[in-house]
Amino acid sequence: MIRNILVIILLAGCIFGDEYHSHHKPSTVKKSSNVINEQERTTKYWVNQAQDTLKKIVNKKLNTKNATNIIMFLGDGMSFSTVAATRMYLGGEEKKLSFEEFEYTGFSKTYCVDAQVADSACTSTAYLNGIKTNYEVIGLNAKATVADCDAQLDDKIWTESILRWAQKSHKATGIVTTTRITHASPAGGYAHVSERDWENDHEVSLSGCDPNKVDDIAEQLVYNVEGANFKVILGGGRANFINQTEKDEENNNGKRHDGKNLINVWKNERSKLGKAEYIWNKQQLDSLDYNNTEYLLGLFEHDHMRYNMDVKAQGLVLEPSLSDMTSAAIKMLQKEDGGYFLFIEGGMIDQAHHYNYAQISLDETKEFSDAIALARKMTNEEDTLIVVTADHSHVFTYSGYPERGSNIFGAVEVSDIDELPYATLSYANGPGFAHTFVDGKRVDPNTVGMDDPKFQYPATVPREKDTHGGEDVAVYASGPMAHLFSGNYEQNTIPLIMAYIMKIGPYAAEEKSASCAIMPVFMLLLSMLIINKLIK
Repeated sequence: MIRNILVIILLAGCIFGDEYHSHHKPSTVKKSSNVINEQERTTKYWVNQAQDTLKKIVNKKLNTKNATNIIMFLGDGMSFSTVAATRMYLGGEEKKLSFEEFEYTGFSKTYCVDAQVADSACTSTAYLNGIKTNYEVIGLNAKATVADCDAQLDDKIWTESILRWAQKSHKATGIVTTTRITHASPAGGYAHVSERDWENDHEVSLSGCDPNKVDDIAEQLVYNVEGANFKVILGGGRANFINQTEKDEENNNGKRHDGKNLINVWKNERSKLGKAEYIWNKQQLDSLDYNNTEYLLGLFEHDHMRYNMDVKAQGLVLEPSLSDMTSAAIKMLQKEDGGYFLFIEGGMIDQAHHYNYAQISLDETKEFSDAIALARKMTNEEDTLIVVTADHSHVFTYSGYPERGSNIFGAVEVSDIDELPYATLSYANGPGFAHTFVDGKRVDPNTVGMDDPKFQYPATVPREKDTHGGEDVAVYASGPMAHLFSGNYEQNTIPLIMAYIMKIGPYAAEEKSASCAIMPVFMLLLSMLIINKLIK
């Protein structure tokens, strides 16, 4: 009797189990008959592929030298899903971005002291200063509260960036970005503010603070010791450097209200130390005489720089690419004695994600990858460490069950609930919501212009801009002691590892200590030689 009951239960389980799966499996998925490489159908292909990978891992030889140079690349908002989807943009699932070829990979945790999901201000303080701080705060520890007028006046809570550590060890330094040069990510290298939006004096005033006491970020770039020592500064954001009554080279008014022209101040101050060049377009960058230029400031846009897709589509010949600026910065720093530290940000990955522009964001990630490939070609892996990471992720999703080789920007799946297609790429929130749902019903994305690069991909929650994501981000490393970046760690560990590899900042004393340890032995030997001579 018991045995019969068990049999009935098992049969029922099989029946209902099959019914459950039939209702939950994707209704339109088909087995692809278009596998790109026919060898992938064989066992041998995958075994050989895995064995080749293992062989490379086993045969790795650690480079335990100290780095003479470090280039840190920051893909703003470059989440794991962004990297994976960009592979498809490059041509296939099996493709790799340039930095995915690096030998070592780690993971960093990105939260702020007071926030689960980070912004670019607290993260820049972490990965450039070695200190986690509060949301929207730059270059100050977490004792500073957001928009506190007096916080940055207390230098006891200032944090010091790795760029300053490099300068103290007589390394040349520079920053490059496709955003405003005063934006949160690059500002982490030189500024100390309790509000990331204080990019000019007027923004300070709008917060109720006195701009005569509280220096804005543009002022700090020009006057602070870190910014004053940068050999190269390239990016956008001219408006924050000139007064509202002035126009820049492209007929745009500035945003300052204090009457200052900080571009002229920069030129005058830097010219006291050497040949200083200010440029604002690609032609000037292309014709630059590197041998006769000691300081370089390039501000190529009134605001953020343009999306790469817009530059190409509109024929904007005045706009240099991230690769152009990377090449120029390396040329500027390579001629300096003693090595260098260079920070380079692909910032428009993040800006495109905020507007749910998935196509543009992936294109910006490709451009970022190209700049890294160029940097590797221009440098020597034996003495130059390249670190690639992101500050935070985005609520960007690569999902569904598209067939192998499907158009990453398309809608190839049909929901088993409303029987409408849905896009492979989507967002948890953002402006794409506007054409995701109409009158409570989901819209077929194929009917709303998905071919447009500025198509805003579907979003679940309406927002003017999408939010960041809170998951970990990858850290890729190549060059001297790159193996130290393996594992999972807090984001603020990154500059400490770089400082250790370069022997700067907290680790600069190690070289001095080693030298001091040798001195007593040297003096003893010298004394013995002198005594020996006297005896003879």
